[in-house]
Amino acid sequence: MPFPKLKNLHRNNVDTLRRSPLAEISGSLGDLGTLLPLMIALAINGSISLSTTLVFSGFWNIVTGVVFGIPLPVQPMKAIAAVAIARKFTIEEIISAGFTTSAVVLIFSITGLLRWFTHVIPTPVVKGIQVGAGLSLVISAGSSLLQPLGWLTPSSTDNLFWAIFAFLALLLTIQFPKLPYALLIFLLGLLLSLIVTSRANVPSFRLWHPRVYIPSGEAFQSGALNAGIGQIPLTTLNSIIAVSYLSADLLPHIQTPTVTTIGTSVALMNLIGGWFGAMPVCHGSGGLAAQYRFGARSGASIILLGLFKILLGLIFGESLVELLRQYPKSLLGVMVLAAGVELAKVGESLNNGARDLWEGSGSGAGDRLALQEGLKMQRKLSDEERKERWTVMFMTIGGLLAFKNDGAGFLAGMLCHITYRFPTGSSIFHTNAIRKLFGRSPKRITILERREHRGEEERLLPGS
Repeated sequence: MPFPKLKNLHRNNVDTLRRSPLAEISGSLGDLGTLLPLMIALAINGSISLSTTLVFSGFWNIVTGVVFGIPLPVQPMKAIAAVAIARKFTIEEIISAGFTTSAVVLIFSITGLLRWFTHVIPTPVVKGIQVGAGLSLVISAGSSLLQPLGWLTPSSTDNLFWAIFAFLALLLTIQFPKLPYALLIFLLGLLLSLIVTSRANVPSFRLWHPRVYIPSGEAFQSGALNAGIGQIPLTTLNSIIAVSYLSADLLPHIQTPTVTTIGTSVALMNLIGGWFGAMPVCHGSGGLAAQYRFGARSGASIILLGLFKILLGLIFGESLVELLRQYPKSLLGVMVLAAGVELAKVGESLNNGARDLWEGSGSGAGDRLALQEGLKMQRKLSDEERKERWTVMFMTIGGLLAFKNDGAGFLAGMLCHITYRFPTGSSIFHTNAIRKLFGRSPKRITILERREHRGEEERLLPGS
């Protein structure tokens, strides 16, 4: 990235932090609901080094905040984490899984395949992946974090009363959007954790001592085959392509990172940090939506988070495990719920404001000038096109939720999209009629031309 662009991003980071410091700090904590449960479970299993994970993920937070200038999260690779927890992976096995996924993603980035994916994957499928990921977070919040709670169990500091309190406080942010919700909830959760943590398990000074891990052939095979391969579609779709789309939707005034740069970032994070036992990480649309929901609007938020992580990892390290284990699930569950809803909301713009609907105002010399000046207009969709796009998006969502797999949702959505592309008698006649009228493909018809010739087109179509 050229230096002037970095300079502009840095200026925006500083200006945003000065203008809304509490919002940026609060937003930086928005993704804790995803990070803490998985990171704690992996650390307890001995599958990662907690101190190394904090140091390296904090470092990557700072790098992404500087380079991209948006609150791009650094979060666990969920598919790998789920398998590692279930199978009690060793550190060598889990970093092998991360190496496998990252190597494939790096190849996709270098060869330009990621750019090609963004051109051939239709917007309704990408939106479906985003909405499905958001609804998955909502379901996960209910099933794994909130549903096990009782009115007074498992403890006086973690129960349904606290969940209701956190939810009511969340509703207040609708009327008071500048309320630093995530920051206040984080501090409350930290206080409740300290209350129930025994004195023997309170974090103590424990300086970070990094060590190098070299996987054996058996460990690499186990990690790659059992977890690494399954993570590839999730990372490609949700952590790279969907993130690029979402950042354009949420933060249009900041230059959208390309899928190539995001993919390269994901690959380097793991191909470097993995050798020291760090948790496999990626970027994710859910984390971006969460941090945006709680106030983050620039890279400054995650730079602050990165500094905080590095400090914890260097000074306290593994001694944090017991304290984090006591963090109230009632509070985490509500934060995950809010993040899921925020991510699912992006489906609203499918037929009104989606990036594939914006086009130049025509094809003449004046229109070329308008394009050069950045003036665009939104393509108008027919009722049939709207219905088709909604169907493809919901087919993607259905496949993702039914199989709990992004790849399954992607295949379902793409097959639905391809089915709509099969020609029928009426669609062929419709296309030929429009070409006869305007002398070019329907995709290049402007809104003005549609309005001028709507009456003539309707007379040519069957049944008119």
